Amino acid sequence: MLVGDFLLARGMLLSVDNGDFDLLKIISVAMREISEGELLQIEKARRLDITEDVYYEIIRQKTATLIAACCSLGACSVKPDSPDVENFRKFGELCGMAFQIKDDLFDYGENKIGKPTGIDIKEQKMTLPLIYVLNHCNPKDKKWVINSVKNHNKDKKRVKEVIAFVKDNGGLEYAVQKMLEFKTEALTLLDHYPESEYKSALRLMVDYVVDRKK
Repeated sequence: MLVGDFLLARGMLLSVDNGDFDLLKIISVAMREISEGELLQIEKARRLDITEDVYYEIIRQKTATLIAACCSLGACSVKPDSPDVENFRKFGELCGMAFQIKDDLFDYGENKIGKPTGIDIKEQKMTLPLIYVLNHCNPKDKKWVINSVKNHNKDKKRVKEVIAFVKDNGGLEYAVQKMLEFKTEALTLLDHYPESEYKSALRLMVDYVVDRKK
């Protein structure tokens, strides 16, 4: 996210230099959201009590806000006072939500993607597959999973056991389902626009978000 922060800061400076205050507002809101999301994640990570709603709010602020800002900036630079600005902000936000869930799923995969399997668990990050399983398992298993993430997250064997538990209890299937719901909602926002190479490119972007291998 450091690259994203840099791009937003750079965009803010350019907006000030050019007097583009509509664009400046979009960038300022995005920077605030990212900071608030980071603080919310830090606060909740201490207790590992992140609900699904809180998880969505964290990824909306930390990840989806950046993509939403990029999309709304494009619309605002062409039609600053049109409904398209909000429409494409929402489109980018939905893409960002799907993007982060896909990233969560990589933590449970076996392909080499540059990110070691189980790294989120080792870093005590509560991702959607894990949150779902914690909300649907019995109290004994829930206590074991929380204890594993809190106190045994450096134990490779224990981390593998947690990953297997999440897989066996529907965590991945649920996360994929939610990811595809965000994808569908994003594509729906494009329906009332005429067919064009630009619309096709946006569809391809959404497909890439959910189909990417790394």
